[in-house]
Amino acid sequence: MHNRFFVFLYALALTASAAACSSKTASEPPVAAATVTMGRDRVPIGSPVKVTYKFDVAPDAKIDGDYWVFVHVLEPDGERLWGDDHQPPVPTSSWKPGQKVEYTRTVFVPNYPYIGPAIVRIGLYSPTTSKRLSLSATEASRKEYDVAKFELQPQSENIFLIYKEGWHPAEVSSDDPNTEWQWTKKSATVSFKNPKKDGTVYLEYAARIDKFSTPQQVTLRIGDQVIGSFPASSKEKTLVTFPVTAAQFGTADVVELVVDVDRTFTPGGSDSRELGIQVFHVYVDAK
Repeated sequence: MHNRFFVFLYALALTASAAACSSKTASEPPVAAATVTMGRDRVPIGSPVKVTYKFDVAPDAKIDGDYWVFVHVLEPDGERLWGDDHQPPVPTSSWKPGQKVEYTRTVFVPNYPYIGPAIVRIGLYSPTTSKRLSLSATEASRKEYDVAKFELQPQSENIFLIYKEGWHPAEVSSDDPNTEWQWTKKSATVSFKNPKKDGTVYLEYAARIDKFSTPQQVTLRIGDQVIGSFPASSKEKTLVTFPVTAAQFGTADVVELVVDVDRTFTPGGSDSRELGIQVFHVYVDAK
């Protein structure tokens, strides 16, 4: 009888302790109010979209380190489409009470076999402890918050590009099947139907900066017109954009965009390829 009584008291104590912990977790004040704004409400598969993050830091916020922003894009039934976890440009350890932290990232929608409504959820987490912080937003679960909705459209809404000469076969990351790239040779060409109006060329690249004493110089041209150039100075995925006028696109029905690299390298060993820069995306957007 006594043993049963003590077991009962022990179970009661555990229940009270769990309830206290739950109450403590539930009562944790939000460190910031979070909002996300999509650059477009309707986004075709494979296209870039600007995503603006805004955190209004709470007046009494205390953040105990550098947290990452996790981003989950989901189908309405909760099936994950892709993510964009990242460090905010202002580390969370530097956020001040009452401060407004706002920044924009441009991401490419992966070639995922889904068309329809999508939900964006975010949160703040520690990559070392997995601890999550409370935010002021609509909570979906476990300090993961619904912040935006948009519509995924078919890839046919985009300007279709044909990769012609100067490209090595596509490769896929072993860590993320959504990450694909092609290496250029010294000169690589893509062609597409002339939009015959002003537009923008997007190029997302990375370079083997360890192979050169100074960065490679990359030039984009249409015919004899240079529409942009840049030093390939980043080993991480980097997006560059160039405005193109209707006049620069020319009058032909088909446009050929050439990516020239001033220097190439050979990986060595059994790999004798001539490599320029690593290209993750080329995209042409017409206004």
